[in-house]
Amino acid sequence: MQEHPQSTITDDAEVLLERFEAIYRDSDGDPARIPWAHAKPCPWLVSWLNAEAPSLVRAGARTAVVGCGLGNDAALLAERGYEVTAFDICPSAIELARARFPQHADCFLQADLRDLPVKLHHRFELVVEIHTLQALPPNCRPPLARGMVSLLSHRGILIAIARARDEAVPPESVSGPPFPIAPRELISTMREAGLEPLRKPDDFLDDNDPPVRRIRALFHRADAPCPD
Repeated sequence: MQEHPQSTITDDAEVLLERFEAIYRDSDGDPARIPWAHAKPCPWLVSWLNAEAPSLVRAGARTAVVGCGLGNDAALLAERGYEVTAFDICPSAIELARARFPQHADCFLQADLRDLPVKLHHRFELVVEIHTLQALPPNCRPPLARGMVSLLSHRGILIAIARARDEAVPPESVSGPPFPIAPRELISTMREAGLEPLRKPDDFLDDNDPPVRRIRALFHRADAPCPD
């Protein structure tokens, strides 16, 4: 694929991020007016928390929720006893999340994944990434992945959930957002940032009508031992 100049990458991201902020700001707190928002936690996070997380992540683990949006996933994790920090680049999203979950308001903050405060570096045993990478074009993803890696503690786990794309479909042919991610593309992006897959990703069709192909993958730091 042809390389994109850095200025183009930045411009692509900033235009979309300004659009996302405007949608949050103009929604009056109504999830129905936010095309990507839901009024409940991500079901593929919930199923993982129920079935697999207890064997990988300790109870009460420090957890970062990346691109938290309206806060459903962060609130779920907090209610399950995780020590949660949830952030989004859009200030209006953070205002809405705090208003929707006042009992967890202190866990929400505005931050840019591409330029995180040092106080967040290497603090988290679990990093939750749901639909953040797919929100921007493929050429914008490397700095997002590096930001996610910077959050992880030495033995931390990252879970990533996204729309999936067939491997045969070239990324430059996909219009979005969202920009679905091919499984090998996701693994390559994370490897370049310093992560390794913990196991084979889950690649499945969801319960939507019509069904949407999804990918759910787990990663650990390449410089750390694979968790048991």
